[in-house]
Amino acid sequence: MNGDVTVQVGTARLAGRLIVPSEAAGVVVFVHGSGSSRHSPRNRYVADALERAGFGTLLFDLLTTDEEALRANVFDIALLADRLIQVIGWLNEQPWKAGLPVGLFGASTGAAAALRAAAEPAVEVAAIVSRGGRPDLAGSYLSRVRAPTLLIVGGLDHLVLDLNRAAQARLRCLNELAVVPGATHLFEEPGTLESAAELATHWFIDHLGGGRES
Repeated sequence: MNGDVTVQVGTARLAGRLIVPSEAAGVVVFVHGSGSSRHSPRNRYVADALERAGFGTLLFDLLTTDEEALRANVFDIALLADRLIQVIGWLNEQPWKAGLPVGLFGASTGAAAALRAAAEPAVEVAAIVSRGGRPDLAGSYLSRVRAPTLLIVGGLDHLVLDLNRAAQARLRCLNELAVVPGATHLFEEPGTLESAAELATHWFIDHLGGGRES
């Protein structure tokens, strides 16, 4: 199934974009950060790389347009994690999904929501990647995460790098911290987003199984 989808979560209808290559090795769900959406060019760039590597991708809006207008919702990690859990549940109900592992790719505050969701015992997640994320905002849930987790941070994003190092110390799962030299928070410098996409692709190949080098 490829193209636009709508996921019903309670009374909210969340818009998404689902791409599943033939013989996909798994599906990676993208969790964007504050002020972003499923149209994020950076996340779409990474999604394209993952699709070339043989993974399905789902980019979706965590909030409706009306909900985004309330600024508190954008930083409500508990709300965002709950939305993500329900979207994963929807994904698991799709007939084509049977047997395919799920990975999570979180950016900024979306990384905290991804980690918090993955910490729930009933949620099955095979691997997590955070790009320029705020894993510290997952709080006490960090120590409960079971899925192998890769934290990607720009070398020039000093504050976030410090926060990721502190968060990494609280993780009890298999984890790595990858620093992309010369990158600031948004990975806008030449070659830095490409490096982040390559790191993410290799992580998912290693931990979701299957996949191919792009």
